[in-house]
Amino acid sequence: MSEDEFRAVMSRLTAGVVLVTAHEAQPDPEGPRGEDVGMTATSFMSVSLDPPLVLVSLREGSRMDDLLAEQPLWAVSLLAEHQRAVAGRFAMKGRVSDRLLFETVPHTRGALTAAPLITDALATLECRTEERVSAGDHTLVIGRVLDAAVGGKEGGPLAYFRGRYRQLG
Repeated sequence: MSEDEFRAVMSRLTAGVVLVTAHEAQPDPEGPRGEDVGMTATSFMSVSLDPPLVLVSLREGSRMDDLLAEQPLWAVSLLAEHQRAVAGRFAMKGRVSDRLLFETVPHTRGALTAAPLITDALATLECRTEERVSAGDHTLVIGRVLDAAVGGKEGGPLAYFRGRYRQLG
């Protein structure tokens, strides 16, 4: 089977869209500082209720993969249907710096991870890496959920199907 054939088949699987974020702390003699990093993902799932575990698949060697190899704390925002632009911005290849992207995206900082949590997301999770598994050209990162919150706004999820963002219903 060719890569194109496999991609065509898998594009028929509907996936939820999340934004994975982390705060890359950088030492500074004048106090703590750092940079926020984010990436759109559609390969995200619940793994276990006891303990609460989730899994995200990251392209091997990507900035997020490299960061989470060093930084065990990260967060996930489950994007709502009205957040298509947020998903698109953090999925662009050759995009501007994450710092500039976060400047215009409403968010709060996670109390446990310091990672950005997207305002009006359907739900947010703060996680700590439990295990990293190499799988082909990706790394599967399994995280223990440290905190979770359901968003206050009603609405449907942002979905990804046949290479495009979609709304359900």
